[in-house]
Amino acid sequence: MAVAPDLHLHYTEACQNLSQPENPFIARVLQEADKNDEITTKGITLKLAGNNHLVPVPRVTDNDLAVLVSVLGQAPFVTGLDLAYNLLTDVGAEIVAILLQENSTLQYLNLMFNDIGTSGAELIAGALHNNQSLVHLRMTGNRIGNQGGMFFASMLEINSTLKKLDLGDCDVGLRCLVATAIALTQNKSLKAINLNRPLLSTQQEETTVHIALMLRSNSSLVELHLGKHEMKNFGVERLCDALYENSTLRYLDLSCNNIICDGAKCLGELLKKNHTLEILDLDANRIEDAGIIYLSEALATRNRTLKALSVVSNNITGRGLVALAQAMHSNMTLSHIYIWGNKIDRSTCAAFAELLAVERLQPDCTDVAPYTVDGEIFLAQLSHGLAKHRYWSPRCAAVAPGAANASLEIVPVSEY
Repeated sequence: MAVAPDLHLHYTEACQNLSQPENPFIARVLQEADKNDEITTKGITLKLAGNNHLVPVPRVTDNDLAVLVSVLGQAPFVTGLDLAYNLLTDVGAEIVAILLQENSTLQYLNLMFNDIGTSGAELIAGALHNNQSLVHLRMTGNRIGNQGGMFFASMLEINSTLKKLDLGDCDVGLRCLVATAIALTQNKSLKAINLNRPLLSTQQEETTVHIALMLRSNSSLVELHLGKHEMKNFGVERLCDALYENSTLRYLDLSCNNIICDGAKCLGELLKKNHTLEILDLDANRIEDAGIIYLSEALATRNRTLKALSVVSNNITGRGLVALAQAMHSNMTLSHIYIWGNKIDRSTCAAFAELLAVERLQPDCTDVAPYTVDGEIFLAQLSHGLAKHRYWSPRCAAVAPGAANASLEIVPVSEY
């Protein structure tokens, strides 16, 4: 039986050797890891995120990371490293790059919302040219810019191991999105990519056109996030045309765009013929009643594949929401539905209360819950949704993973 090395002891010794004071947060996490009896058989993720603690912790700095990486060289059973919401800069990115070049067991790396810039992105992307272990990388919220994004696009032309890449909120631009789309026409390994909130200086939707062209030929992508792309009906039409030919995409995120009822009509026609899409996120658009009725008709009559639909904050009234509720009675596949932020009236309250009462809709699969006051039914908001745990994950298993529905919680990438 393999004996796990004492991570905390090695960390203490490394701090002494490098004349670096111990970070009590890192020390505590390593002590907890040492107590894990299955550490050498199943592998562990060191959860060093700086934002998920009730009591503030000293966030990880570049110097702290240098010491930690020296310890990880003796810990092949550490397969994941969560360093989100810390104080890492481009100096820390250089340390990460060295780790990726030398480590052959790390599969998950979360660097979201640090202070890594363009040069740091170049180092990390360069290290991934030859890395053959990392499967999931999150760079969300680091201001790597358009040039930094270009380095990752070039990496996708070479790397054949990475399955999930998150570049959302990274200030990437037009050139990066186009280059990424072109790279994904050749890349056969990437399963999921987040390209939310690019900085675009044009309203011509060139990026959507290129992404649509990519979807026609890409046969590996399962999850695609295109939130905050200022996408209009023209862009949705291009995507729908491409998805008639695509047979792999399961999760499409079009939240926070400028899609109105005509775009929803295109999506409704797509749902009548598409037999692969399982999750559709239309949060914070403006499809209104006409748009949701198009979608409801497709779900009620033709589509038996979609499992989750979010239409939060789409200016939908009771007429459209009731139509959606009625569609669920005839469609037994659709299991997760999110409607908060629309114009909920009495008819909506009654319709969704009935869905929950007959157990057609489970309480942890929607974002509303009925309650009664003076004999009248109302709906209250629940903190459920497709993005519930996208940027924050509880340290304890207080919620069943399927209830969070973040990323591919409903249908994991590995299943494809």
